[in-house]
Amino acid sequence: MSDVVFGYHAVESLIRRESGRIAALHVQADRQDKRMHALLELAQNQGVAVISSDKAELDQRAPGRHQGVVALLRPGESREAVGMISESDLLDCVTESEPPLLLILDGVTDPHNLGACLRSADAAGVTAVIFPKDKSADVNDVARKVASGAAEAVPWVRVTNLARTIESLKHAGIWVIGTDGGAKQTVFEQDLTGPSALVLGSEGSGMRRLTRELCDFTVKLPMAGSVSSLNVSVAAGICLFEAVRQRGAMPANATRDSAK
Repeated sequence: MSDVVFGYHAVESLIRRESGRIAALHVQADRQDKRMHALLELAQNQGVAVISSDKAELDQRAPGRHQGVVALLRPGESREAVGMISESDLLDCVTESEPPLLLILDGVTDPHNLGACLRSADAAGVTAVIFPKDKSADVNDVARKVASGAAEAVPWVRVTNLARTIESLKHAGIWVIGTDGGAKQTVFEQDLTGPSALVLGSEGSGMRRLTRELCDFTVKLPMAGSVSSLNVSVAAGICLFEAVRQRGAMPANATRDSAK
């Protein structure tokens, strides 16, 4: 379905950046929370037509988790680059989440794996997915199909310099946690309740040296069988949902200084 964009973050980004591409915004009639009111106000300010719809209709229009908002694009428009945020928008996403959970992919070149990572990230409520512009898969049609709507719902950003982005995140209070088969502790022993960025590298060589050096911690997944590693999308899902599990009863105001 190339003529719709759905999910709060994807739709909000589209309204802010390219509202002229939207023919109409369908919103769930019985959703009256603060977040929805803010989105409706933004749509009104940008001159976007808003149509109240029931959940069943939205379910038919969107192939994935729509969160009560579905934007219909004008004829001839496509959803290419929808979901993508700018590098400058990334820190805004971080400050708006309490606490943020980021996924950084360093060298994932298979669009199938990228799409699967986006799908897991969306399911885990990740704040944003980050990957470099060079030596990385792009969010193409293959990745979007595998993501099953997550590429439009979870914010993602292609950065020019991954190391510089990681340093900026650390300055913003984010703990950077890399996955490495040689790490001493497992992901299940690592505190993931604070503002965190999980870093996964390529299946072949893992994280690049500079990326590994910038990590505050490194963790591993315990391997009991004969294979040495998991598919990167499987590993991402396990790590992300360990964070979700740990955050089940955590306070919403955790900071980098308290995440020790």
